[in-house]
Amino acid sequence: MNPVFSFPPIAAPDARVLILGSMPGVASLTAQRYYAHPQNRFWPIMGELLGFDPALPYAARCTRLTAAGIAVWDVLQSCVRPGSLDADIDAASSVPNDFANFFTAHPQIRSVCFNGGTAKALFRRHVLPGLGMPELSYTSLPSTSPAHAGMRPAEKLQVWRSALDGPLQRSS
Repeated sequence: MNPVFSFPPIAAPDARVLILGSMPGVASLTAQRYYAHPQNRFWPIMGELLGFDPALPYAARCTRLTAAGIAVWDVLQSCVRPGSLDADIDAASSVPNDFANFFTAHPQIRSVCFNGGTAKALFRRHVLPGLGMPELSYTSLPSTSPAHAGMRPAEKLQVWRSALDGPLQRSS
């Protein structure tokens, strides 16, 4: 099976918060857009938190994120994974993105939020040991993926709101 590849980050130079997923799913890879699955809650949550319509064109949604100081990326640059489930990522094929250069280019980021447990686990395994940036804070968030159905959308929104309100307010 051939590897799949993630996208460049959505990030302005003055980003303050980085939201990390693991690897785009099939719908996102096909559309070449972050969180493109129609049932993924990422854009509805961001729209609610930042005050924009999640049905805006993709470029406008990305602009709203960067204007708010939010960057979005994935932990992995590439991996072998049949389908979209994080559980199907072949660990031996996982190649992380270049976080050392990313954080050098985005020195105001102080908060990293993980969109789901797999993103956190992959970051801890592949990135954190060589990163050497103790001043970053890390927050685990419930996955916005439709595969994570154990939490109602309103509950996910509340957890995301609680996690992002502090870093976005402190950095303003």
